[in-house]
Amino acid sequence: MEPVVRTEGLTKIYKTPLEGPGVLALDDLTLEVEPGQVFAMVGPNGSGKTTTLKLLMGLIFPTSGRAWLFGKNPRDVNVKHRIGFLPDGPYFYGHLNGYELLEFYAGLFRLPAAVRQERIPQLIDLVGMTGSARQRIYTYSKGMVQRIGLAQALLNDPELIFLDEPTSGVDPIGSRDIRDLILHLRNQGKTIFLCSHFLAEIEAIIDRVAILDRGRLLRVGKIEDLLIKRDVLEVRARGVNPAGREKLQRVGTLTAEDESIKVEVPDGPAVYETVNIIRDHEGHLDSVSPKRMSLEELFIECVRGPEQGPAPAPRESTEEGEENQS
Repeated sequence: MEPVVRTEGLTKIYKTPLEGPGVLALDDLTLEVEPGQVFAMVGPNGSGKTTTLKLLMGLIFPTSGRAWLFGKNPRDVNVKHRIGFLPDGPYFYGHLNGYELLEFYAGLFRLPAAVRQERIPQLIDLVGMTGSARQRIYTYSKGMVQRIGLAQALLNDPELIFLDEPTSGVDPIGSRDIRDLILHLRNQGKTIFLCSHFLAEIEAIIDRVAILDRGRLLRVGKIEDLLIKRDVLEVRARGVNPAGREKLQRVGTLTAEDESIKVEVPDGPAVYETVNIIRDHEGHLDSVSPKRMSLEELFIECVRGPEQGPAPAPRESTEEGEENQS
């Protein structure tokens, strides 16, 4: 299948009023997003996430490199009809209510009246705004603005949806609703490209992730593959006596919870030593498995690095091998 999103050497340098090289916002970004995925782009402030979104939607021009949506130039008018967009901190006309706002955007899309009458109430219900849709937008909380913003992003029934910080300013219940909505859209076959700082929230719903820092792509791949550290194993056991626990602390990193313990050890001889200590000290071995990091831990490891050296070359971590980024 043709990628929904593809970039090749995409670079953006913002010129400054003063003489100089300018500000490098995005540096040689090459990646692909397949249909029907929830793809997340994460990174510190100023890492190039929003610049990437603007380039992909044709709102700004690249300094070099190219981008394609559905195999076409992002500025192609036909492409625009196939995408939806929720920006970070959206601004809408405050004198309109929710229904009027969606009617306004439906008019921009030239949706027939019959389609509007059916779709607008459905979307308002989908984003949980049925009870507030007749209120003026200037009375909305930030979370309510996000919800009605999601509805406008879905008005044209897009195949590709760009979401920039979709849960920003939303309470925990609202955040859960938005995550459920993203999964619902994926199950309908839509592709979601999102940027977020809330790593713990998105970890469970994304299929692939790209980590950026200072405009450079540090890591990209399937979320489950990237979170597994195959060189570190977790050994879990129960009932190990105090003498055994003391020995285990010398072998690896031990975490104890009542009768249960977890020992993190490097793959190799330390694993066999750990298992033998558990068996020799009244313990019951429960499992031995590769360590799984959280997305936050992976993010910090990539951005800071063990020695805070230069960013590594981007690599795809999948069973099939290196990602074809041509």
